[in-house]
Amino acid sequence: MNPLSPTVSSPREVLALLASYRRRWIVPAVIVTALAALYAVVRPGVWEASQALVLRNEAAGTEEAVGKFGQPEQMKTVQETLLELARSPRVLSGTLEEVGPPSGYRGQCWPTPDEVAELREAVKLVPPKGAEFGKTEVFYVKVRDRDRGRALALASALCARLESEYQSLRDARAKSMVDELEKAVHLASADLREATHRLAQIETDVGSDLAELRLLCESNSGESALRRSATEIRNELRQAQAALKSNEELLALLSEARATPGRLVAMPQPLLESQPALKRLKDGLIDAQLGTAQLQGRMSEEHPLVIAARTSQAEIDRRLSEELDSAIAGVQADLRMNRKRVAMLEAQLAGITGQLNRLAAIRAPYANEVAETRKRSELLERAVQRLADARASQATARAANLITRLDVPDAGARPVGPGPVAIVLAGLAGGLVMGFGVVFLTVPSAPAVTETRGACRVNGNTNGYREATPFKAALKQLSNRCHRR
Repeated sequence: MNPLSPTVSSPREVLALLASYRRRWIVPAVIVTALAALYAVVRPGVWEASQALVLRNEAAGTEEAVGKFGQPEQMKTVQETLLELARSPRVLSGTLEEVGPPSGYRGQCWPTPDEVAELREAVKLVPPKGAEFGKTEVFYVKVRDRDRGRALALASALCARLESEYQSLRDARAKSMVDELEKAVHLASADLREATHRLAQIETDVGSDLAELRLLCESNSGESALRRSATEIRNELRQAQAALKSNEELLALLSEARATPGRLVAMPQPLLESQPALKRLKDGLIDAQLGTAQLQGRMSEEHPLVIAARTSQAEIDRRLSEELDSAIAGVQADLRMNRKRVAMLEAQLAGITGQLNRLAAIRAPYANEVAETRKRSELLERAVQRLADARASQATARAANLITRLDVPDAGARPVGPGPVAIVLAGLAGGLVMGFGVVFLTVPSAPAVTETRGACRVNGNTNGYREATPFKAALKQLSNRCHRR
């Protein structure tokens, strides 16, 4: 038989329904309230001890303000590390060993894994009220226990263990960093020694031209001493070659003048600049020839003056011929000297050019070795600096603590959680809700309505019965159903 749901149209009808079936909701409400009151009486109080801690950053090896975190993410990372460390089995076991078992504990082994797991659930790291975790340097370590004194002791021991374990963690991390950086420094030193050896080998092969090579590597546009020497030698070589050419021309003209004396008069004056005696004899010969010609124009050939002029001219020719021999010998000597000088300058220029070519050939490898040596030196310097910072962090991890306690643990004046009155009221409210649910779940059944109201007969006649409930519509529906049966 399917239950029949009554139709409730107003709060008045609901109240009437609850009044008609008051036992169905009063009994569950009383039972639940009694159970809540009993629980409030026998329930042990839970105390929560809170210890405020302040966290700072390491002072050594930081470029920011001393003791301050450069980024909020750094602080959040450290606090998350502390949270995981506070919930680690070693910290919790050490805390329980230090505080000891609670009163009445009869076990042989302390602490047990169950006790460690229970303490893990009772430990929390929370930020101050209104703040976000990782945004402030202050945070709280909270521990719950049934005994107030034990909660305070657990909070204090947990903070002490947390400080010690965090120092050990920092020490271990710094030690691993020191070991790693020592290997890095060793490798960087070996690489630097190798690069320095190769650079020294190149510099040894260069020898006295090392300054020129360094100048070539450091400045591409500057003029080195070797380049200046090459420029000066080229200038001297050009002058020597010009002097050689001039002496060769002079020698050729002097040879022609010796074979043909009349050619000496047509010799250019610049070629005779190096032969002052020959130049003077040439001028004297020209003057003598002019004087003889003038005398011959006025006098006869047998005139004593004409004869004297011809004699003087002949003497000048004889002296000029002798001077030509001397000049030719001197020019030939100058030619030999000029040729030797030109050869010497060409040899010097070839040597300097070879040196420059050799330096140019090894300039690129030398520059690479210098750059590599400088880079490896910088790497070694950075590795040494990091190693010094890691050693400073290791020293501070053993000597200093980054966690500072604010005051002492506080458990408050009352246990956490609802009080006895709140538990009883909550039990009463829960009982009423349960009773009302029982009423609304059980009232729709037809047999219950028939038995309770006595309003249905086999023939379906309800006349003569006074209806005691206001649910007339529901009773009419029930009567019609009984008629159908």
